[in-house]
Amino acid sequence: MKNIIQYPLCLLLLMLFCLPAKASSHREAPLIADDPLADNVDVYAFRSPERPQNIILIATYVPLQLPQGGPNYYQFGEDIRYEIHIDNDATKPGDEIIYRFTFRNKIEDPATFFNIRLGKQNLRTTYTLEKSINGGKTFIKMMVKGPVAPNNIGARSISSSVGLNTTYKALFNNSIRSTFTGERVFAGPVDDPFFVDLGGIFDLGDAPRQSAAARDGLACMNTSAIALEVPISFLRKVGAPLGPDPNNILDDRFIIGVWASASRRQIRTLSAGDETNSGNWVQVSRLGMPLTNEAVIPVGMKDYWNAITPYDELADTQLDPFFYNPELALYMDDDLFGGAVPAFANLRIQRNSLGAFDFGNGHDGLFGLKGSAAVAGTALDDAIFGTLLLPGPGMPRSVDLWPAFHTGVPNLPPYQLATGKNGNPLAPGKPFINNFLPNGGDMLRLNMAVPPTPRNHPKFSSMGLIQAAVLGLTDPAYNGSTAVQFIPNMDGFPNGRRLEDDVTRIELQAVSGAVLAAIGLWYDDFVPGGSPVTQDLLDVLTYSTGVEANDAEFSKRFPFLAMPWAGDGDCGGTVAGASQALFVPHSSNLGVVVPEVTGGHLMMANYPNPFTTQTNIRYEVAEEGQVNINVYGVSGKLVANLVNEVAGKGRYAVVFNAANLQPGLYFAKAVNAKGEILQVLKMVKTN
Repeated sequence: MKNIIQYPLCLLLLMLFCLPAKASSHREAPLIADDPLADNVDVYAFRSPERPQNIILIATYVPLQLPQGGPNYYQFGEDIRYEIHIDNDATKPGDEIIYRFTFRNKIEDPATFFNIRLGKQNLRTTYTLEKSINGGKTFIKMMVKGPVAPNNIGARSISSSVGLNTTYKALFNNSIRSTFTGERVFAGPVDDPFFVDLGGIFDLGDAPRQSAAARDGLACMNTSAIALEVPISFLRKVGAPLGPDPNNILDDRFIIGVWASASRRQIRTLSAGDETNSGNWVQVSRLGMPLTNEAVIPVGMKDYWNAITPYDELADTQLDPFFYNPELALYMDDDLFGGAVPAFANLRIQRNSLGAFDFGNGHDGLFGLKGSAAVAGTALDDAIFGTLLLPGPGMPRSVDLWPAFHTGVPNLPPYQLATGKNGNPLAPGKPFINNFLPNGGDMLRLNMAVPPTPRNHPKFSSMGLIQAAVLGLTDPAYNGSTAVQFIPNMDGFPNGRRLEDDVTRIELQAVSGAVLAAIGLWYDDFVPGGSPVTQDLLDVLTYSTGVEANDAEFSKRFPFLAMPWAGDGDCGGTVAGASQALFVPHSSNLGVVVPEVTGGHLMMANYPNPFTTQTNIRYEVAEEGQVNINVYGVSGKLVANLVNEVAGKGRYAVVFNAANLQPGLYFAKAVNAKGEILQVLKMVKTN
């Protein structure tokens, strides 16, 4: 390993300060950071676990919304076209299907500064949904004046007689509508479903943090979502079987590419208290695969990337080098800058895989095999896809990262699991992923014929295809043959993207060579004849950023997103008069604000609150002593004994499972050995 001080100081500083900021697509480019209403945040595409004959398409916009952000709460922009694009035919350039949303705001009560008062909203937002099936030449209106769920301002605004006199859940559900052709639609604010340690990532790649616990930087943040539930029969390629439940994962007629965009008029004219917009429509933001414009495209090209379509990338290849030699790989290579980012210590790419192949930046990867008999009949054959996947020397990641972002992966060697290959990565193996759609560039590609993994399946994993590969290589249920099988999580990222998928971790593992290992290009510490499950492989598979799940539970029904945080709730700002510390144990998946001890023996907080089935109670003990925490109903009846032990100084957590209890108020009371009350915590269970 080269000592980092051997490099010139200016090079070191350049490398450190250019470390990509990864927050999916939250404020990812200079221009769009100044235009949050048009900022694409995330795109999701997955087969519905509730109705497997349908596909769920979700695009979120307007990042980093504080739930208490009044008096002018976040909203969709009136002068913006929000679009979800679908490509299903690689033989035709451009989109086959486009869903377009445009929004209108109405001030119902101009005499008040409150957003909601006496049954009226300021602003009440509606949308028009249009659909094109000819690449955007013409559009058909699918819905007019569709209701947008209001912001979850607080209990008085939503539930009281001086507000809307209803429940937020009712307002949220009332915003789910159906088109006359059968799609289901939702538009409105939601909890941001993305999860990542923003603070750690932005702190020069400190994920997982080296000196503190990881923290979900998007916990308690909302975003604005448009969601569609579309029958597979509407999205399939023309000529594909019409059956409601396709199950042949090798049938490429069920592969779609999905991306979202936002467009504005070219000219904005401001006058006193008003503005007008005119001119042609111009795309100002787009998103397909998560993290592309954050972790791959450098700052100088980010605005340009936002302005072009995936199809423009076919002719304009100037962005390709950033995938062939990704910047992140520099920090996963001890011969380069690996030592400068200690959090990535477990992520090391193959520099001498099978004693022959170097995937370090600037090296040749598999290019030395180009044109040889070894690649004949494989996807690397020039007669098949070799001109795409082995374009030249010095482009080591053209065989794994570039196709993942630009074409998808074909069901051809070498893109099959190492199971059954007998040590030859180019030999046929176990069919694994088939979402090849070489039409355009960056899109989220989904094989709609892959069955959905039930979210309560014992092998369901947020690691998506990474976990499916592990099962296909190690689980006796799948690794005994090369037969086509559905392996749990084959429907996960990057074969589409589910809400639960930990895309930050998956992409970092992919950059470190996990996909190469899955097809038999093992890590450098592999010994021929030995087990491929080496320490290097285990290091990569066990890597975690420290934040592995969303801060709110996803719904089991369309639109599957969690309702937005309330402006007056536990996420509506810090508690006045208390020193605050964001505490998330390294092993935890959740973030919660816990007051620091200020002289007492114990401080408690629970998260989430309100909750539906269970809530996590975190407590901090200032000095060793007896701790008892019991939960009581509003009548004073004891319903649960959670803690009864001597606890040393430190932070702890316990789960209150209320799945079998009625909705209502509950109180967690902490007492010491003398029976003295240390704290009473009010908790709210909802339906």
